[in-house]
Amino acid sequence: MSKQQRIVAPEVAEYPPGHWSNCIRVGDTIYLSGFTSRANDLTTILGKGDAYEQAKVIFGKIKHCLEAAGARMSDVVTMTIYVTNMADNKGVWRARQEFFSGHFPCSTLVQVAGLASPDILLEITAQAKAGSGA
Repeated sequence: MSKQQRIVAPEVAEYPPGHWSNCIRVGDTIYLSGFTSRANDLTTILGKGDAYEQAKVIFGKIKHCLEAAGARMSDVVTMTIYVTNMADNKGVWRARQEFFSGHFPCSTLVQVAGLASPDILLEITAQAKAGSGA
């Protein structure tokens, strides 16, 4: 049985212990917490008012965490995207095309009433299987 391994990517801020982990690897499976466009100061929201810019920040964080875990973006199997406005999906899809090619991950898009801050337009969580991508 594989044990959990907490993965830390130096480029992605971690909240203090006792809150959550950004990335956990169990065997070849990598679980990623929901990421927002919060900067590494854990306060500033990057890309305010622009879902495309926020999505690029988030996909960058996912990429850094996956690389720290020994995986790639092409290894992402599934993701859930939470948006506060369904119309923002066009910006999210545009950003996705900059980070993924070939087989895109299975995805769920959900509109929610709100996220951690009114300036946060979306949050994305993902799971990957290391070595499974094309």
